[in-house]
Amino acid sequence: MADSLSSGLGEEKEKEKEDSERDRKAATTEKNKEKDILTETLRINNKNGGSKSKKRNLSDLSLVRFITTELTRGYFLEHNEAKYTERRERVYTCLRIPKELEKLMTFGFFLCLDAFLYVFTLLPLRVILALLRLLTLPCCGLSGSRLLQPAQVCDVLKGFIMVLCYSMMSYVDYSMMYHLIRGQSVIKLYIIYNMLEVADRLFSSFGQDILDALYWTATEPKEKKRAHIGVIPHFLMAVLYVFLHAILIMVQATTLNVAFNSHNKSLLTIMMSNNFVEIKGSVFKKFEKNNLFQMSNSDIKERFTNYILLLIVCLRNMEQFSWNPDHLWVLFPDVVMVIASEVAVDIVKHAFITKFNDISADVYGEYRASLAFDLVSSRQKNAYTDYSDSVSRRMGFIPLPLALLLIRVVTSSVKIQGSLSFMCVLLFYLGMITLKVLNSIVLLGTSCMFVKEANMEEKLFDPPPSAVSSRVNSRAHRTKHIHTTPQQEPTTDKGGISLASDNPQATNMAERVAPTLPKSDSDTFLTTPDEEDEDKIINVNTGLEGDGLEHRAPKKDLLEIDRFTICGNRID
Repeated sequence: MADSLSSGLGEEKEKEKEDSERDRKAATTEKNKEKDILTETLRINNKNGGSKSKKRNLSDLSLVRFITTELTRGYFLEHNEAKYTERRERVYTCLRIPKELEKLMTFGFFLCLDAFLYVFTLLPLRVILALLRLLTLPCCGLSGSRLLQPAQVCDVLKGFIMVLCYSMMSYVDYSMMYHLIRGQSVIKLYIIYNMLEVADRLFSSFGQDILDALYWTATEPKEKKRAHIGVIPHFLMAVLYVFLHAILIMVQATTLNVAFNSHNKSLLTIMMSNNFVEIKGSVFKKFEKNNLFQMSNSDIKERFTNYILLLIVCLRNMEQFSWNPDHLWVLFPDVVMVIASEVAVDIVKHAFITKFNDISADVYGEYRASLAFDLVSSRQKNAYTDYSDSVSRRMGFIPLPLALLLIRVVTSSVKIQGSLSFMCVLLFYLGMITLKVLNSIVLLGTSCMFVKEANMEEKLFDPPPSAVSSRVNSRAHRTKHIHTTPQQEPTTDKGGISLASDNPQATNMAERVAPTLPKSDSDTFLTTPDEEDEDKIINVNTGLEGDGLEHRAPKKDLLEIDRFTICGNRID
């Protein structure tokens, strides 16, 4: 009895197990079938574009439904708000560029005008005062160790250079040069004009160095060891440079005059199209703030030089037509066309450079403040240079050759005869002095306002750049050799705890970073680091800044950037 019951229970359990296994297998088989069906369906839909749905929706597809869908479908720009806000800001930046650029150009133009008028107005008076002091010293007795102050020595040298170069320029025949250039073909003249532009930039870059070397050689303290060839060789080099640069600008003015007087204006059109080629060479290159500052200075200098060249062209043409005022209106459309093309090219060029390099339009305010700082600092008691020289270094605008050419053209075009003519010349000279003084007063007040807005007043009392640069070079020299010193003092943090012995990883990192540092002093002139950047370089050398810090060359401050400073391996 018990055996039969136990066997019956065992059979029921086996049946239950078999049923459960059968159900589980059936469920698994059903799931696999569903997966296979779903996979096959997806495959068929992907392969055939959903043949079943097509068959089901074929009746729904129609041209009217497609057009209705295209006309009524929508999207939301707010899903990518940051992108469209950035695009809108770029448009606003491009719209602000003409205003900000022209404010900078206007300020730079009056800076160049101030330095240019200085050569005609105050420089002759300063030379006369210096010569009078030199002549009256034997009668009054020597009151100091210097016969003349350094600024007076530089003024006398400038005056002698102008007199000698003017006497040399009097032997150059402008009319013969005009007819010689007029006889050339249009293509030749176009190539000549481009070559002259390149040569003008090269002359400007080297010419200011020649003049600075002359001024320092003539005013260097006698206590220092002599390390120069003498004042006379430097003076002769300066005279030769100013004369050759003046001849170069004369050829440029003559070529432009030929273009104005050509019958079909083809040469003038080709020369204007050369400005638009400048857009192609500048817009699609990477720019930073320092590079854009150099380009802005170059555009200011180029625009002012073009104005003087146009003035020379108008003077020569008016002389040929016996100063007939009607001929001035004949030249007026061409002059406006040249100026308008120059302004349009500058606006388009700067607008797209700021757009492609993501530079704000507010950077032009910083450029104005940097130029204003030069003017204000030249009025300080500890000034180390004349303002006209600082403009020459900053913008590459050297007024001496251009002023020499203008004097040569005016004296050959205007004949002075009689006492009335001399009175007119005297009144004109007094008017130029008045214009120079008024321009200087307005510029000084505007520059003080710009410097105050940029919070740069404290920098006015900093030591001259020569002392700062020497201190920076010495620090860079110590930084460069900090990992090669045989007996190195342990580096301490702010709490005075030694880090050299307790941080072996820093030592290993310094050994890995050391080969990437400059190996010669010539590499250090590319950038002048600030205080924070110097600390970063030292931290990189010692490995204390962290694993994520990379050694990068510090950037120059705007006040240290002049027209011919290397910034990002680019010189405009």
